[in-house]
Amino acid sequence: MSEKLKVGILGGTGMVGQRFISLLERHPWFEVTTIAASPRSAGKTYDEAVSGRWKMDTPMPEAVKNIVVMNVNEVEKVAAEVDFVFSAVDMTKEEIKKIEEEYAKTETPVVSNNSAHRWTPDVPMVVPEINPEHMDVIKYQRRRLGTQRGFVAVKPNCSIQSYAPVLTAWKSFEPYEVVATTYQAISGAGKTFADWPEMEGNIIPFIGGEEEKSEKEPLRIWGHIDDVNGVIVPAESPVITCQCIRVPVLNGHTAAVFVKFRQKPSREALLQALSDFKGAPQEFMLPSAPKQFIRYLEEDNRPQIRLDVDYENGMGISVGRLREDTVYDWKFVGLSHNTVRGAAGGAVLCAELLKAQGYIAKK
Repeated sequence: MSEKLKVGILGGTGMVGQRFISLLERHPWFEVTTIAASPRSAGKTYDEAVSGRWKMDTPMPEAVKNIVVMNVNEVEKVAAEVDFVFSAVDMTKEEIKKIEEEYAKTETPVVSNNSAHRWTPDVPMVVPEINPEHMDVIKYQRRRLGTQRGFVAVKPNCSIQSYAPVLTAWKSFEPYEVVATTYQAISGAGKTFADWPEMEGNIIPFIGGEEEKSEKEPLRIWGHIDDVNGVIVPAESPVITCQCIRVPVLNGHTAAVFVKFRQKPSREALLQALSDFKGAPQEFMLPSAPKQFIRYLEEDNRPQIRLDVDYENGMGISVGRLREDTVYDWKFVGLSHNTVRGAAGGAVLCAELLKAQGYIAKK
């Protein structure tokens, strides 16, 4: 019998669900044994359920092709098959909140890619290199849910991954005001160019809800646990204002960022902070962790999607064009892979951290 933890993918037929399955194909700790989706996919093999809709650039793993898709709404039945689940369900926010807590109440940990629980006060929203200590709020969430083992943990929005880690690396220099514009790939909307041909040669200067997430979610990540009330309290600074633009790129979110600091760091100090920055994933040597989380590229024309989006298997952040600004102190360009680090890969890294911390184990 495999020593690997048995994993279920909720919403396994969608783009993020497919990315989970692709990333977990040869995972040393986790094995996909169960896939659940909407009732229209239930009862079909996974190969049948996604026939003609496989959106990854690598083939569907052979190991999942003949898994019979279960009905995601049959919570007890699905939960009985697995040690924990990844959630990528396509439902309304209220429906997602409800079903993820239902799974948690079966004593099945839920690691979610969805946004529904990101502002639930006792649900940790974690970038493992930045705020691994926020997993400590799980004990308060379990008290609320009445569980011993089950809980919900989430990863943040894909749009912040290309600049929030950079600002974290520079925390000692006290950034207090940030302007960011993100140029976001179409896969962030679950699309390919075949699905969305009108995006070819086009830019759309609006992505619903994205600017609010980009401005507020970093503050929650930089917040602290209030042990009196059992909740996460967001930080109050830096103040972030953001614009989010959809661009004709398949994978990769780029950010152009301007920063004011209370301290006045030199360029050398800023670059050294990026090079030195690491966190719990590197210390635990987690399987999906990038060895060098943030790298700086000296060339004026980097980072580029084509050259840099797959850095560290899509789990690293690439930064370039750090220079002094005439209005702000410094400006830079960041790049992250939105469906790997920003979505499924970030959730897999969260699950690895949770296993290392003892929150996820065999049932």
